[in-house]
Amino acid sequence: MKRVLITGGAGFIGTNVARALLNDGYKLTILDNFLPQIHGQNNELVADLIGKVKLIIGDVADKKVLYEALQGQDAIIHYAAETGTGQSMYAVGHYSNVNIQATANLCDYIINENHHIKTVIVASSRSIYGEGKYFSNEFGIVYPNSRTFNNVKDSFEVPCPISGKYNLEVKPTTESSKIHPSSFYGITKQVQEQMIILAAGLKNITGYALRYQNVYGPGQSLKNPYTGILSIFTRLALQNEEINIFEDGLESRDFVHIDDVVNATVSCLKLNKTQQCILNVGSGIPISVLDVANEIVSYLKSESKIKISGTFREGDIRHNFADLTLIHETIGFQPKWSFKEGLHSFIDWALLQNDIPKDTSDYKKSLGELKERGLLNG
Repeated sequence: MKRVLITGGAGFIGTNVARALLNDGYKLTILDNFLPQIHGQNNELVADLIGKVKLIIGDVADKKVLYEALQGQDAIIHYAAETGTGQSMYAVGHYSNVNIQATANLCDYIINENHHIKTVIVASSRSIYGEGKYFSNEFGIVYPNSRTFNNVKDSFEVPCPISGKYNLEVKPTTESSKIHPSSFYGITKQVQEQMIILAAGLKNITGYALRYQNVYGPGQSLKNPYTGILSIFTRLALQNEEINIFEDGLESRDFVHIDDVVNATVSCLKLNKTQQCILNVGSGIPISVLDVANEIVSYLKSESKIKISGTFREGDIRHNFADLTLIHETIGFQPKWSFKEGLHSFIDWALLQNDIPKDTSDYKKSLGELKERGLLNG
């Protein structure tokens, strides 16, 4: 029986991957510190995992705890990390410690200790790309620079980095696209994946860095005010509060349903091939933030007003969606969920929860923190 350690396994993606692996007969260990920002005051696994996995409550950045969890494992799925673009722009040391140093400890173990690990999978992120791939009629493929308060005065769209003109066409971002993250979170994810891929190569074991796009679906944290616009907008809509849309609402993201993410991740674990591979995991379809808000308000029949405020947050990208050619060729991955069906499944699940915060003061507090640090205007 294959033994798998999932760091951060009590989180959204980890929990769903754990369910799938249990169904396939894997023996699991979950290491998680139950961060209140994500889990609230809860420090237990979801009910259907209790007693079926070995749970270690501890911090992945604690080398002693991590090494004990790694003993006897055949595969590692590394999810434990701080998430959130905005928060990373001022909690730099904390993000670096949790995301980079903890991954360095994992690589130390893989390289220097005696073990039976054959596969290691790390959750990377679309954020490492910064702005995605664009096409210019004059110059071909270009990669625009990060936006700042100064260069969004004329337009929220990104200008051509060569001519300065606003005439670019967004293209799906391939794994070979330029990596130039616009947030400290993105930088930490870039370092994480490079460390894991290098360590796996040095030991001639299988390594995957999965560049997840915006993952959503039933089970997503409804308590974290720093990340996940679907959760944030849903909470606002349930309270009939105004939904503040940053920029002009036409900024777009690639939203991928949790079931598709689980399918891709488990398929990589099961693929019997020693390789080090970086793969996009997404839907391959861009959805505007305004469309997201409109669909949530419509489906909930909410009285929330949608305000397009022109607010801009440092570190945010304008557009990015995944090219899925390589992951399809590698593991046969094809997303099955449409965005509208997936969003409805998430909202239906959210309506059944009895622990949704009764107000949105924590979300407003998170915005206030960004404003205080000069990272948010408007």
